Amino acid sequence: MKQNSIYKKEKDTKTRLRLWLRLLKLSSGIEAELRRRLKADHGTTLPRFDVLAALFRYPEGLKMSELSTHLKVSNGNVTGILDRLTEEGLALRTAMPGDRRAHLARLTPKGQAVFSCLAEYHENWINDLFKGLTSDEAKALTGSLEKAISVQEQK
Repeated sequence: MKQNSIYKKEKDTKTRLRLWLRLLKLSSGIEAELRRRLKADHGTTLPRFDVLAALFRYPEGLKMSELSTHLKVSNGNVTGILDRLTEEGLALRTAMPGDRRAHLARLTPKGQAVFSCLAEYHENWINDLFKGLTSDEAKALTGSLEKAISVQEQK
């Protein structure tokens, strides 16, 4: 009996390991394709797109530290990208009232328009990358992934 339970555990472990490797391959492949398309079609980068997206979701703005936390990158990474976006008139930084060390970052109207255009292309690219899945298959996979994320977040 012990051997069966050990075998079952090893089999489950291997199955989950294969799942992780497939997810990694899928995620890496999609990310590489998005990076390629953003660069080739729009002359931009994925980190820059991510900063624009975060600021777009928070039209009232985000503190630099909140932006870094939201994107899970260092303040230095965000600062460099935001500097370039500001130079191009896509974003602006303003001092926080009562705390001159803290800055609030937000998109300008031009930045909102640029991101809206990029977001439409991004959505179409993602749709194209997953066109082999039916809507029901995509919903089922999303549900499974949400469950896995929930399990991971509980740890």
